[in-house]
Order: sequence, then structure tokens, then C-alpha cells
Amino acid sequence: MVNLVSASWESLPTQTVEQHRIIAAIDLGTNSLHMVVVRIEPTLPSFSIIAREKETVRLGDRDIETGNLKPEVMERAIATLGRFQEIAKTLNAETIIAVATSAVREAPNGKDFLQSVEDELGLSVDLISGQEEARRIYLGVLSGMEFNNHPHIIIDIGGGSTEIILGDSHEARTLTSTKVGAVRLTSELITTDPISNAEFKYLQAYARGMLERSVEEVQANLKLGEFPRLVGTSGTIETLVMIQAREKQSSVPSTLNGYELSLKDLQEWVNRLRKISNSERAAIPGMPEKRSEVILAGAVILQEAMNLLGVESVTVCERSLREGVIVDWMLAHGLIEDRLRYQTSVRQRSVLKIANKYHVNLEHSDRVAVFALSIFDQTKGTLHNWGAEERQLLQAAALLHNCGHYVSHSSHHKHSYYLIRNGELLGYNETEVEIIANLARYHRKSPPKKKHENYRNLVSKNHRQIVNQLSAILRLAVALDRRQIGAITRVQCEYLLEQQEFNLKVFPSRADDDCALELWSLDYNKGVFEAEFGVKFVANLEPLAVLT
Repeated sequence: MVNLVSASWESLPTQTVEQHRIIAAIDLGTNSLHMVVVRIEPTLPSFSIIAREKETVRLGDRDIETGNLKPEVMERAIATLGRFQEIAKTLNAETIIAVATSAVREAPNGKDFLQSVEDELGLSVDLISGQEEARRIYLGVLSGMEFNNHPHIIIDIGGGSTEIILGDSHEARTLTSTKVGAVRLTSELITTDPISNAEFKYLQAYARGMLERSVEEVQANLKLGEFPRLVGTSGTIETLVMIQAREKQSSVPSTLNGYELSLKDLQEWVNRLRKISNSERAAIPGMPEKRSEVILAGAVILQEAMNLLGVESVTVCERSLREGVIVDWMLAHGLIEDRLRYQTSVRQRSVLKIANKYHVNLEHSDRVAVFALSIFDQTKGTLHNWGAEERQLLQAAALLHNCGHYVSHSSHHKHSYYLIRNGELLGYNETEVEIIANLARYHRKSPPKKKHENYRNLVSKNHRQIVNQLSAILRLAVALDRRQIGAITRVQCEYLLEQQEFNLKVFPSRADDDCALELWSLDYNKGVFEAEFGVKFVANLEPLAVLT
């Protein structure tokens, strides 16, 4: 039997590569909505940016009491997204990939907002975790800078969160995300204009305290004798560099890429910005509209991060999350060399990391995954029409279905849901993580029900259907290794259309094993499968062929 854990991770089919494909990526940030439209040149493989759009919408300006996104802000965001769609369409973009980050992630009505976007515009937006955001930022920076295998620390200061990443041209060594952002700290900590001494000191202390853990994590992964360069992305850092360049050179640099800002210059700007009012900050040459309101908090976050990291300067990279979303899409669609090796290895290692963390019996989970995928493959086109992406979600759920045992044997399927949901699975968006967690949740006991909160988290009917059908398959796969000893070697599925009967031929590993417990377990669990697919389920133990 193939060992899935040690074997290559299942890959998605590669699309036909065409010359100069055009795609758009949208980032629904806490402060602004950004879109980049790129022309992909698969033969290189690389992409060139043909358009950039930005609108300051302030999704992070949420209701103070409830934490909800405000109705007028959601309307503004939907109108902006509609405009972005029109621009992408006129530039002949074949697809738009959109992601939402901390403001939508943290708002209780965030998922309802994304459903409204889909209903009104037909635009599907992926909600991504802080760590997944950090991973894609890293991909974006790698697409625009040469690291030459040297360690680099990347800092991205957003409206609601700050990502600090350690990488060296290969995969990221450390991915961190902290709830400090320019908009968040401005709205939560600054009430005076100009800022009072007391508020300024608290702002510094708060930013420093919040960033300490991320910086410690990065430093713990540095090797002896490594002195990494700091790379900065985001509007805060670009603005600081722009106003510095305008003042020192009396001109705007043609590109900010590679421009350096020293800690000394940054500290001077922080001291200047804290002493003047918002209207005076807005009048500084090079200060973008609406950035003046949040620039001080952003500058303080950068200053405290640089102090903690012990670095003297930061180098600008204009590529970030949006470009990382493009790279991620190219990886997933086979447009980058080695096809899915990078993307799938990220997913594989992330799943195995959680499995190891929660002491999952991988031999058993591996067998369950093999059975689940075998039944999935053999029933595709007859009982279901799910594709390679759903297959990967089933595989991840099969490998992690038992992780809840780490908390308690009792109701371990519910604990599995919680651990997967909060385990920072990389390479997946929030919806995919939610599906994997729900599949694991329903590998035993009750089938999916609308009254279950975790099931209600799946807002799309299509996503609920994936969970309904694939969890029914997963139940059978778990039953096939009931004693967790590999008693069954393989299965063969047969669907009799006229009789609406589904036969499962079960092949034992040993001729003297009647597999009674596995057969009983299949019979016990068949009800959910029968109800979901509208078939009568029959399992038969096949005699082991005797070699003569």
C-alpha cells in the first residue's frame, strides 16, 4: 500500500499554459482596498504589473460596541470592488483572486459581508489567516527581490496587523502576525491632536509589548553569525520613504524599490510627526490623502520593531500581499517551475506539523486517507462530481480526523474540529480550513446538522454539500481501519444504477482474518452514506487469493 505521508502530496492538474495570461488580485485590507492587474509570462515564468488601483475604504473602522463592519463602510467597499471588477474586465483579466485580512477576519459579520459581495458582484473572496497572509506576503516579496540565499526579515505594517517574516530565498523560516496596525492603534489609542506625551508613550510601549513575541520567534530561528537585512512593505513604509526622499532630494524617486530608510531618520520623523496636528501632517509634501491620520501609529510600529530587531535600516519592496496572491495562484495552476511542489509541500508539511503536534497515529490516519481517496476516486462521476481541490481537502481531513484525541477521547471529533480550525494550516484559505475541520468533525457520531454552529459557519450551499458528501466517505474510510492494524488492504467499489445499490468489496490483509469488527463498523456507519447518496450500501469480504 502507498504511504501517503512519505509519498508525494497529491497535486492539482496543471492547466494548459497560454502566453500572456492576464489576472487580477484584490486585497481587502483594514485601511484600503488594493488591486493589481498583471500579465503572466509563463515561459519565464514571471509577471509584469499593468495596472494598480487603490481606494481608502477603512474596513477597520468598525462599530465600537459590536465589532461589526459598518453598513456604510460595507456599501463603500462593495462599490469599490465593483469598480475594480470593471477595470479588470476592460484590461481582459481572465480571473480575479480576492483575499480579505484582519478587519474582515475579526468582524462578527465579516462572513456575511463576503457573502453579500458574492451575491451582489459574483466575486468570491478568500478569508485568510494571519499566518497565511504572512506566507503570501513572503511570496510577493520573493517575486520582486533577490535574496541570494541570505536571511532577510520582512515587515509588513497593515491597517489591522503587522506581519514579521524570516526567509532566505527558499521557504519562510518564521511567519508571524500580530494585532498591531496603523488604523487599529490610531483608533484605539490616539484621542489627542497633536498626540499628548502620555498617549505617545503608551503608544510606544503598547507597540513594543505586542511585537516582542514575534521578534523573539524570528530571532530564535536565526543561525549563529547571521545578520539579516530588514525589508519593509506596505503603505506606511512607502509613505515614510516618500516624504523622506521628497525632503532630502526635492524629487520623487522613479521607484521606491530598494530605497533605504535609516533608523535615525525614522526616529527624527516620529519626533516631528508627534508634535504636529493631523492637518499639518496632511500638508507634508508626498503625504498621500488620508494617510496623515494613521502615519504616526504606523511609524511607531516600525520604529519599535527595528529597535527590537536591532537593525539600523529598512529597505523598501513595493511587492507584497497582492503580488503574493498572484504567485500563489501561479503555483496552484502549474505556471511556475516544479508545478505544485512548493505549494503542495507547504500544505503537506502544515498538515503533518499539526498531526505531530497532537500526537496523531499517522500509520492509522495514513490508511484512512488511502481508503478515503480510493472511494472518492472510484465514485467520481457516479455518486459525486468533486475535483482535485476537494480531494485534497478530504485527504487533509483524513490525516487529521483523530487529532482531537489529544484533548480527550470523549467527543474527540468535536475537539478535532477546534484544533484544526485554530491550528494555522498554511496553504489553505479560511473556507478550506473550515471545510477540513468540518469533515473531521463529522467522521463519527452525528451527521451534519443546521443547528451545529460549526456547520453554520459554512455560508455557501456548495461548501455544505462538500462536507455532507465527503464526510460520509470519510466515515467509511475510518470504519475500514477500525482496529487500526491494517486488517484491510484495499477496496473495490461497484455502483449498480438500476438497483440503486452500492457494493463495497473489502480485501483482507490476511486469509485467516474475518475482519468482523471492520464489517460491523461499516454496517454501523453506512446509514449516513446511504442517506447522502440515496443508495443501498452492501459490504462484502472478498476471499484472499491463494498463490499456487
